[in-house]
Amino acid sequence: MARIVCVPHPVLRQITKPVERVDKKLLDLIEDMTQTLLSAKDPEGVGLAAPQVGEPLKLFLARPDLKKPPLLFINPEITQYSQRLQQPNAKNGVYEGCLSIPNHYSPIKRSQSVTVKYQDIDMTQPEPQLVEKTGVFTGFLAHIIQHETDHLNGILFVDHVLTQHSKLYLIKGEVYEEVTI
Repeated sequence: MARIVCVPHPVLRQITKPVERVDKKLLDLIEDMTQTLLSAKDPEGVGLAAPQVGEPLKLFLARPDLKKPPLLFINPEITQYSQRLQQPNAKNGVYEGCLSIPNHYSPIKRSQSVTVKYQDIDMTQPEPQLVEKTGVFTGFLAHIIQHETDHLNGILFVDHVLTQHSKLYLIKGEVYEEVTI
């Protein structure tokens, strides 16, 4: 299992490198990331990008349903964002957080749906290989994809707190305390 790196670790601000091929090192990294994501309990992890475990590669896992295995996205590129936004507020919506910035949350606006071109691994071949995929993702999964894609570009959710003039909260138990960046 990998260790999650936290701010201000410099890998979190790096632009990641594309995954070129499937090898044992990549498969081991994906397995380590999967175990790390599944073991994240406080809070439960819904996404994990390779930079968050110290690897500057274009790869992330998304887990919108905690009862199902994570989805793998390799070399993802969001090719289209919906103009309709998820607009969280105090009564509903997603308060975004990050395993690399523990216990901090903010209501961040994100597109309601995204179209993503990415790669997955075809394990049915004699040698595992990258396969091209495209998908349209909506709701909570779209939110996770945008957050994790930001990680691959050296962007953290707190950057959106600043640009959206949103509030940032530190959560201690049941108490939300507004904090500044």
